[in-house]
Amino acid sequence: MINTKPLSGYMELLPGEQVEFDRIKKIIEETYASYGFTFLDTPAVERREVLMAKGGEELDKQIYFVNNGLYSEKENETALRFDLTVPLARYVSEHFNDLTFPFRRAHIAKVYRGERAQKGRFREFYQCDIDIIGRDKLSINYDAEIPSIIYEIFKKLDFGKFKIKISNRKLFNGLFDILKISAPINKTLHILDKIEKMSESELESELKELELNDFQINELKKFISIKGSISEVISGLKSLNIEDELFLEGILDLETITNRMLDFGVNKDYFELDLSIVRGLDYYTGTVYETVLENSSIGSVCSGGRYEALTSNYSNQKMPGVGISIGLSRLFFQLREIGIIKAENKTNANVIIIPAEKENISGAIKVSNYLREKGFKVDIILEESNMKKKFAYVDKLNPKNTVVIKTIENKELISIQQKINGEVFKKEVSLGNILESLS
Repeated sequence: MINTKPLSGYMELLPGEQVEFDRIKKIIEETYASYGFTFLDTPAVERREVLMAKGGEELDKQIYFVNNGLYSEKENETALRFDLTVPLARYVSEHFNDLTFPFRRAHIAKVYRGERAQKGRFREFYQCDIDIIGRDKLSINYDAEIPSIIYEIFKKLDFGKFKIKISNRKLFNGLFDILKISAPINKTLHILDKIEKMSESELESELKELELNDFQINELKKFISIKGSISEVISGLKSLNIEDELFLEGILDLETITNRMLDFGVNKDYFELDLSIVRGLDYYTGTVYETVLENSSIGSVCSGGRYEALTSNYSNQKMPGVGISIGLSRLFFQLREIGIIKAENKTNANVIIIPAEKENISGAIKVSNYLREKGFKVDIILEESNMKKKFAYVDKLNPKNTVVIKTIENKELISIQQKINGEVFKKEVSLGNILESLS
């Protein structure tokens, strides 16, 4: 027999799980759209040279190469996209003269990584990205709009209390300059990124391997340890008395962004300045975001930031931008594992119609047509089976509304059964009153 299990690293959901996955994706889509983002759908397959422009051994190991057609003389000329940012960079470079800037783009699609599959890490997975791209420049105010979108999405998703953590790459660059740290900044930041997973002696040991002296290490630790409210962190940064232009720009950026976030209506209890955020700083040039669920240990559920050189590998045009990405497949898997996500609805229909007898099928079809015209999602049972089997079908799918069409004294009667908070309510109504009776 042929093995019917999906390949390792490829997520396949049961119907109820798919309904919940699509509900979450729809909330993200609708929120992105409400902020005026244009949805793009670039090809899943890109030229090898486009995807490999960034270089690096790790990238080479992750990419899925494909044969470019049956008659291609060369193999591996093309590959599957490994994220949605590189295709965006190619897109804005190619269509630069046709776009209006700032360009607001959204993209929700599958991406592919040719890495070893692990629990919660997939080879094929959904990314949900938004980016705002400027021409030559981009106002810092957009860096405040992006976290306001994160805030709205996760409030709607209602996965529990969350926190948007904000930092700024300029602070690190300025600090490294003033401390005259000659070690590669990215290697140093990768060590600092592990600060919560290692002891103080282990941290110092790894930094000394990069030839940092005691004074430099202590100043970095002092910087990372600045915590508290927004005003306390800002005051702490200023109290370091670092007279570096880039460092002072970073402080000003953080002040502007946090004030604008309040203008956007972001509750101050849902964001904070966290100088320990260093992941991804080898790509970002300014603001950095990470969003975490406070009552779980699953790590960042949404990350992003400001970058200046999006198209440097494909164009001479300067196009700075700011954006975020939600790894939807990974997020869904992890929340399902810890029980925050439960697939309670096994169908996309919010109404299931049951003809009580064969002679009620015509009337049931008319009712289903009417409800669809009014915006309901309707499933109708057309199997000619007994009512016990029909209700068994309904019970497995667990819709909000069940509508039974039956005949009493030569007149069709509509009987409605609703489930509200686990309780079942029944009523009988006419077709003219059915809309008021459905939830």
